[in-house]
This record gives sequence, structure tokens and C-alpha cells, in this order.
Amino acid sequence: MIAIDKARAQIEIAKELLRNHAKPKDGLFQNKKYVKKAGLTAYKGLFLLLVELLKEDSKGQKVIIEQDLFKLNKRIFADFITAQQVLSKSRGVYGTRSQDLAKLGILEAENIITWVEKCLNKRQKRAEMLFKDMQTNY
Repeated sequence: MIAIDKARAQIEIAKELLRNHAKPKDGLFQNKKYVKKAGLTAYKGLFLLLVELLKEDSKGQKVIIEQDLFKLNKRIFADFITAQQVLSKSRGVYGTRSQDLAKLGILEAENIITWVEKCLNKRQKRAEMLFKDMQTNY
């Protein structure tokens, strides 16, 4: 759950950078430097969260986010590819100034974070139930 909090904090930092420093005006951000910084900050939070999630799934194997996420959930994989494209490449590398594109990237990242949180909660409940079953059987 710490990874989820960190990812959400990174998203909030990215939003703040866009709001306060990228100077939004008429649907475009005026300061490309902060657009890039915000994109990379949001992507970093999302990336680290997915590494943490998939690290638990793969048993000692190297985590390859795209492959492991595709196997786990195809819809979330598609959301991740969109977020990756928008946050890392379009905004982080090129500094695309569109506010609509920024909203899309942040929205996809937030959707993925929410999904990961639900996924981890299910795992935790399942583990608790197994533990209770083991206690009653012994």
C-alpha cells in the first residue's frame, strides 16, 4: 500500500507542476520545461507502482512490465500503453503542450492506480482467508 501512496503523491506533484508552473492558457501549457517534468514525474510514480505489483506476481523472474501486465489484465495493459505514450513520450520527451493530452495521461494513470489498489486488496483478503482456513484446520 505504500507504493500506491507514493504513486498518488507523484500524480499530485505532476498536477501541481502543470497548474502552477506550466502556465496553462487557452488549452495549451506555456512552459514546456514543466510539462516535461510533470509527465516524467507522473510516469515515474506509475512505473514504480507497476514494478511493485508485478514483482509479487513473478517468482524470481525479471519483471517486464508490458508482458507481465498483458498476461495479468489486457484492459489495464492498454491503459498503461496509453499512459506510457502520453506521460513518458509525448509529454516527458517532447513536452507536448496540450492540456487535453495532459488530462488523458493523468486520467489513465489514476485509473491504473485505482485498479492496482483493488487488485492488492483482493490479494490481501484472499491471503487472510487462507490463513484463517489454515488456523481452523490445525
